[in-house]
Amino acid sequence: MRELRLNGKTVKVEAEDGTPLLWVIRDELKLTGTKFGCGVAACGACTVHLDGEPTRSCQTYVEDLDGVEITTIEAMSDDKVGAAVQQAWTELDVVQCGYCQSGQIMSAVGLLASNLKPTAEEIDTHMWGNACRCATYQRIRAGVQRAAEILEA
Repeated sequence: MRELRLNGKTVKVEAEDGTPLLWVIRDELKLTGTKFGCGVAACGACTVHLDGEPTRSCQTYVEDLDGVEITTIEAMSDDKVGAAVQQAWTELDVVQCGYCQSGQIMSAVGLLASNLKPTAEEIDTHMWGNACRCATYQRIRAGVQRAAEILEA
């Protein structure tokens, strides 16, 4: 049994060393907003925050998480930046199929938490590595820009 800090709470999980955080989140804790995409940290669908930094959970192992605050998409509405990003996504109808969007949102929140006025180039650079099969990249960029406007108001 090990303890993790997840979405502001301490949770107990039964996970052996070498178990990816993604499987603990989805299979043991039943939080299914974080998605499995590729399993090799290349697509971004499994992005969560570790101490506020966007991180691929498919390649993050439970034994490396002692004292680390893990935040999933389920907690984003309680976060000022997360709520702004979710509002912008809804206003601009960013989502097409939606599969990648929790990872996209987690990456966007990570960017806006450290840069409230990113340029289009900064957005593209930061969001690179978050794959969207529907190719909604222009809408994602617009969503990040709109979220920055919401936070500025």
